[in-house]
Amino acid sequence: MNPITGAAVSTNHLSLKIRTENAPRKRSDVVSFVWCVVVALTMLAMSPGAAVASSDLEVSGASASPWSVELKTRYFFNSHTSYEFGNPFPPNQAPLSRLEFPLDSWWVGGEARRRFSRFSLGLEVLRNVTIETGGAMKDSDWDDENNPNVLTIYSESGCRLEPSYNVRGDMDFNIADQIGLPDWMELRPLAGIRWQRFTLVTHDGLQTYPTGSAEPIPLPGDGIHFEQTYWQYLVGMRSACDLGDFSILPQLKLLFQIDWAYVQGYNEDHHLLRAGNRITTETTRGDAWHSSVGLKWRIARNLDAGIEADYLNIQTTGSHRLTNDMFGLDMNVDNGVRAWSEQRSLSFTLEYSF
Repeated sequence: MNPITGAAVSTNHLSLKIRTENAPRKRSDVVSFVWCVVVALTMLAMSPGAAVASSDLEVSGASASPWSVELKTRYFFNSHTSYEFGNPFPPNQAPLSRLEFPLDSWWVGGEARRRFSRFSLGLEVLRNVTIETGGAMKDSDWDDENNPNVLTIYSESGCRLEPSYNVRGDMDFNIADQIGLPDWMELRPLAGIRWQRFTLVTHDGLQTYPTGSAEPIPLPGDGIHFEQTYWQYLVGMRSACDLGDFSILPQLKLLFQIDWAYVQGYNEDHHLLRAGNRITTETTRGDAWHSSVGLKWRIARNLDAGIEADYLNIQTTGSHRLTNDMFGLDMNVDNGVRAWSEQRSLSFTLEYSF
């Protein structure tokens, strides 16, 4: 975004003040749905057949330990979280502005899980340890009302990842024996909540004008403070397969998971280089698809090492609010408002069962 003139609203509209109410968040319906799934899984787990059902798959052939603690290191690559919005005034081009924040970084954390005869409960918490992300933050504007499809302003900046978090809680239920699957395979419906918060600060950028209308402008120091939160209410399926009979490694498991989530998103963007206290917020809703595949092998008694690849795609739309106290500006936009994220990661794990 242009720190001098601004691209989000033309200067002839700065005196205009528009107020509308943000759409209410309908989180209660989604929470109720997730809890219904959890209750249903619990009732199945308490069914008469549950007590004699097989417990979690163990590659060693020994009985499963009820508790496990897993240390995890995750690396995000080719990943980003982004948002854009359109022009509320004619010619109503969309997007008017797009910002793409890189997420390539290292994270550490762990997961604790309690296993029962039929079902299990787990909680995973991860935090970033990388400060400077890989790649650059990209800021693009199409603010020429006479040529709305022409990119007029483009900048790239370094990006710091301040304390950020990935948290997931879930419950799954083993149905493999109920549908006649072989002993070496598990199939588990699951339900849970995934919460992500990313806090990023851009710095030391360079703003260019692709149309050649002006010379490049350096953007020294911090430029944008951006915080984005995603609540994801998920349902899905996970599976584990004992590969002992099919592999030269006798104590090896193949892991799969796929899930879909209803998503509620909120992000806040504070443009530090703009005059006044310029803040934009987006409130969005949508969905997410997540899949993963991994391997886990026994390296010592009750100790497993693993590797896992993940892909998460979030797509949401909603409303955009722009405020700037210097200009008395407070307006809402719903034209072309979108927030999305693609997250690719590779995880390395070490799990102890007891």
